[in-house]
Amino acid sequence: MHIHYISEQNSILNHFLAQIRDVTIQKDSMRFRKNIERIGEIMAYELSKTLEYKEVDVQTPLGIKHTTTLAEPVVLCSILRAGLALHTGFLNTFDNAENGFVSAYRHHYNQDDKFEILVEYQAAPSFENKNLILIDPMLATGQSIVAVLNKLHLEQKPKEIHIAVVIAAPEGIRFLEQNLPSNCHLWVAALDEKLNEKNYIIPGLGDAGDLAYGSKL
Repeated sequence: MHIHYISEQNSILNHFLAQIRDVTIQKDSMRFRKNIERIGEIMAYELSKTLEYKEVDVQTPLGIKHTTTLAEPVVLCSILRAGLALHTGFLNTFDNAENGFVSAYRHHYNQDDKFEILVEYQAAPSFENKNLILIDPMLATGQSIVAVLNKLHLEQKPKEIHIAVVIAAPEGIRFLEQNLPSNCHLWVAALDEKLNEKNYIIPGLGDAGDLAYGSKL
């Protein structure tokens, strides 16, 4: 798996990452969503540098400009509900992309810390021979991403698979390396220290879905 750590070089990305972690700023859910969206725009821009382009001629009012544009279609697919704000940032950049949405959540079947990942809903276009970008803000154990990809491309084969996460734990990255094809790309805005005993990212930021959209039952 090809791993891209975007925050290794200082940029405005780190400013937005600091704000989404700040417990005081987190109280403003609109600002949290907007910062996640901004992070998505930055990540999409960095990812766009690795895609294939084709030469085109554009007619301007004063002549012809020889330039380039994306050569292959892009499909954005987000894991509900936490991925929605990040999805918006990617869609602001890849504004012609097709869009898909999948639900995945931890089911604690014994009412303890043990869980399985349930994938119950999907609405996605065909991504046969297209660039599939799977979007999820938090990469903790990695089980959700693997479960979703297994469900999504049992029959369809994307040209490339890109996974975009805001914050990742080393354990989740190792799980993806062990369970996904070697030609996948993983885009990480920030790498954190570890998972705790409940499989939450430390220091992390809390529950991204709750911070963006309110607590759930």
